[in-house]
Amino acid sequence: MRIGRRTFATLGPVAALGLLAACGSEDSGGSAGGDEEDFVTDLTFGTGGTGGVYYPLGGEYATIYEDSIDGVTVNYTDSGASVENIGKIFQGEWQLGIVQSDTAQTAVTGTGEFEGAKVDNVGWIAALYPEAAHIVALASSGFESPEDLKGKRIAVGDVGSGTRAASDAILAAYGIEEGDYEPFEQDFASSLDLLRDNNIDASIFVVGTPTGSLGDLAATNEVALISMDQEKADEVAGETSFDAYTIEPDSYDFLEEPVITLSVAATLVASTSQVSPELGYDLTAATFEHADQITLPQGDLITHDFALSGQGDVPLHPGAEKYYKEQGLI
Repeated sequence: MRIGRRTFATLGPVAALGLLAACGSEDSGGSAGGDEEDFVTDLTFGTGGTGGVYYPLGGEYATIYEDSIDGVTVNYTDSGASVENIGKIFQGEWQLGIVQSDTAQTAVTGTGEFEGAKVDNVGWIAALYPEAAHIVALASSGFESPEDLKGKRIAVGDVGSGTRAASDAILAAYGIEEGDYEPFEQDFASSLDLLRDNNIDASIFVVGTPTGSLGDLAATNEVALISMDQEKADEVAGETSFDAYTIEPDSYDFLEEPVITLSVAATLVASTSQVSPELGYDLTAATFEHADQITLPQGDLITHDFALSGQGDVPLHPGAEKYYKEQGLI
């Protein structure tokens, strides 16, 4: 089931994180998730923009969870993705979310965009698949390297998404800082529309590979994926929670050579204050046991082997921990 998009992202990043900090301050008594026994079975599942992978994947998993777990209702919603999903879970408004693993890391450690707003009620369910930063431009731009983006109009990710951190890391690696370009905070689908109409010069977004929306753009326009230098990608990976990653030529019909970029893990997280250990266990089990029902290409990548990739300091949800122990994974 789908519900309409909420308004957390429309607050803007500063206001939104300020709200998180206020909700999570010591004076307010800790996390906004409520009492640790305030468990629910009517779940709201934050995904991402409708043009990316999170949204349709969340929709398919919402159906899987309702069909395989007794007494559970899962309402999935489009959102600004990682930051918004974590923020809503922290506030006790949503219970499930798909997020970038690096965003989950900054949330639980109170760093980066979550400076001063340490999130303490988000638990790791599973890393689902790797997702890569795509640097997209029209082929007519002639861009050959991220350094060519200096002074250009660049979509850097939606408000409330984790893409901005990847965009910043890539641009900074080539000496492009804030003020050196015109940023556009757009969701994935909107950024491709702007690119198609020549209203921006490039779009950077983090998404599972392949993504159909990029294929749709390539069907009507000559597009290019801009590659990082391997040395630059390795350097950024060594200093951040991103990994160096290669988008292989067979990922998209228009690609002829490998594209070097950065990647993170698309990760399912759940509230530890509203999702019980028992339900967390059932959600974790269903995520893997019914992965063969996922019709998206990313479904083939959802395996036990990848389940803990990028976890870092993010605590396991108690239900997931029980499941992984039973499977001999921890």
